[in-house]
Amino acid sequence: MKVLIIGGGGREHAITWKVSQSPRVDKIYCAPGNAGIGELAECVDIPVTDHDALAEFALSEGIDLTIVGPDDPLAEGVVDVFEAKGLRIFGPRKNAAVIESSKVFAKNLMVKYNIPTAAFETFDSAGDAMAYLKACKYPVVLKADGLAYGKGVLICNDYDEAVKGVRTIMEEKKFGTAGNRLVIEEYMTGPEVSVLVFSDGTHIAPMTSAQDHKRIFDNDKGPNTGGMGTLSPSPFYTAVIDAYCRKHIYQPAIDAMKAEGREFVGVLFVGLMLTQDGPRVLEFNARFGDPEAQVVLPRLKNDLVEVCEACIDGRLNEIELSFDDNAAVCVILASEGYPEKFEKGYEIQGLENLEGRQDYVVFHAATRKENGRFLTNGGRVLGVTAIGKDLKEARKKAYEGADKIYFKNKYMRRDIGRVIDNL
Repeated sequence: MKVLIIGGGGREHAITWKVSQSPRVDKIYCAPGNAGIGELAECVDIPVTDHDALAEFALSEGIDLTIVGPDDPLAEGVVDVFEAKGLRIFGPRKNAAVIESSKVFAKNLMVKYNIPTAAFETFDSAGDAMAYLKACKYPVVLKADGLAYGKGVLICNDYDEAVKGVRTIMEEKKFGTAGNRLVIEEYMTGPEVSVLVFSDGTHIAPMTSAQDHKRIFDNDKGPNTGGMGTLSPSPFYTAVIDAYCRKHIYQPAIDAMKAEGREFVGVLFVGLMLTQDGPRVLEFNARFGDPEAQVVLPRLKNDLVEVCEACIDGRLNEIELSFDDNAAVCVILASEGYPEKFEKGYEIQGLENLEGRQDYVVFHAATRKENGRFLTNGGRVLGVTAIGKDLKEARKKAYEGADKIYFKNKYMRRDIGRVIDNL
């Protein structure tokens, strides 16, 4: 069969890598892809937002299955376009992807269906938001309503900082129209955990847990990024917590979307805070996480194509997910200056040091190839994923691998997974 993957980052490289292992797949295309993906698939120069061109390509090439990676094409309705042309595509329709594209919608859904989350208020005007801040308990969390590439969340320690944050989001429009509405949320404490959940609209199949490191600097300092590293499984996510989340969060969320006439087929990303009062939802996303996919998919034993097709066909209950009894740690190698200003176009050296290793996968996030050389082409450049018998071994190997790769202005956090040192 022929498979098309939409996207061009580290998550899409992980999806491509996993799909390439399916004995059912003869040919993989990726639009637009990147240099690393190009080693496994034929890259097609079509933007992820050009839904009609993507669908026409799928029709002309006889694509049997399309898998969508990023959030924006899902939010803009790429699944609806494909389905209207009779094409099989894995991901939620536009009216279901709203669970990620509008935090206001997601928060109201959780309240309506008693899904545990932080207390919050929503605002359409900066003035009303600033007035509300006067009576808030600090720290407080500000969230732009729309898509902001993982960066539209500000944690504010006092009133002045919060007012500045409101201005940044709602008046200066740092995140564009995503900041037209604002959620002001109670600040919660505890370990953060990400769980990706397959859904066919009725049934759920949660994947193994992961833990992301969002801030740019060590010790969780500095601005939020798309993610600087991940580990799987989370040492904090116990069987008891998993059972609670399945009963009170994952299944209720899918049932709620169905009750609202927004049947959710695809991957529901659930960001959790494990508070002293139990798990609470930080956010919902409508696709594989990045860089969570880079540690979860290498541990997945199942054929990803079979799971995606079961979701599309409404028979996910026939699939039993299985994961290797090991651990994975991914360290992101970024361009210095990310997530703000950075330079690109530098040669990447040392990739050959990890080639052919069963315990390493280097996922390309922002690379291009020129005259046989790999070059940096964005903020997050590579994700070095290492597999170990446990988290400590995987972490040690991930940094050993990351140190074997070099490019000018290379930057990485040095504390990914350090939480396990205290366990």
